[in-house]
Amino acid sequence: MTRSRDLGIPFEGQPGPYNAITDVSGVEVGHATVISGDGPLKPGGGPVRTGVTVVLPRGKQYSPVFAAWYSLNGCGELTGTAWLEESGFLESAIALTNTVSIGTVHDALITWASQHIPIDFNQIRDVFWYLPVVGETNDMLLNDISGFHVRPEHVFAALESASGGPVQEGNVGGGTGMVTHEFKGGIGTSSRLVEIDGNLYSLGILVQANHGVRSHLTIAGVQVGKEIPELMPEVRGYRPEPGSGSILVVLATDAPLLPHQLKRLTKRIPMGLGRTGGVGANPSGDLFIAFSTANSSPASRSGLLQADYLPNAWNTPLFEATIQATEEAVVNALVAAETMTGINGNTVYALPHDRLVSILRKYNRLAA
Repeated sequence: MTRSRDLGIPFEGQPGPYNAITDVSGVEVGHATVISGDGPLKPGGGPVRTGVTVVLPRGKQYSPVFAAWYSLNGCGELTGTAWLEESGFLESAIALTNTVSIGTVHDALITWASQHIPIDFNQIRDVFWYLPVVGETNDMLLNDISGFHVRPEHVFAALESASGGPVQEGNVGGGTGMVTHEFKGGIGTSSRLVEIDGNLYSLGILVQANHGVRSHLTIAGVQVGKEIPELMPEVRGYRPEPGSGSILVVLATDAPLLPHQLKRLTKRIPMGLGRTGGVGANPSGDLFIAFSTANSSPASRSGLLQADYLPNAWNTPLFEATIQATEEAVVNALVAAETMTGINGNTVYALPHDRLVSILRKYNRLAA
């Protein structure tokens, strides 16, 4: 899998060992990719270009974390956020899928957790329940979206395969059928290491990118989209209005932060998207969630609780890391994605690596 830095694209900041959200210790990512069929759309029968991606904050266990979320533009859905906002806790895995599969994925997360996750009844009493966080972007340009092709077994497979280490990007999981700045997009990730008061913290970003118009695409400060006006999506039949789509962003960190501080991080994500040409268009669901894996038992239901957290005055380096990692994660999604043909022969082209390198060289923007 080719990544942005392999092409010499320069980015600010120091990434972690995997340059992925999994550089935050304990975080696991899993995908299930569902691809079948070719030719004309037959609702319920394909072609299918979709999937589901899961992010587990502390692996396969029930272990709530402090969390927060933010909507830059709300033309989309991220379930479970009412209780997350109220409580300050994320209690479930985060799942990313297509627009009409939210219900299936939501139910499957609860089913799998009730069967596989050991419960500490000091935290959950009598009956196990939670409100899963499931986000969506719309893959109808390439996928038989109304066919409900994401099924519980796909969610189970993504959960069971979730692991730390390198993360697949591009046409995988929930990003399988997604389009970014009118090139093929999908899943992308990146991370940053941040030193604060002599301690080294990790911050990671994972995106499911399905947003933007070609003319806005900017990489390393260069308006790459304007330099590649051809290779536009070939669409037969309904074409969504320019800027339609969405982007979901998951932020993880091991820096000790309280929910209001995590909310401040989510509000810096749009600055990273802006570097790549994102504008939060009216028909785009730009929804973000952040969590901290520090503080091992913040949701205990008994006793006097205490939490570690950084002073607000020390948060600026984390703001910078958020912006940097968001920018790189979007570009990684574009670089990793491959040309895909879906329903009705609709084709979305990959960002051509040779053209990208040539353009950045033209503007003296390749890394030394």
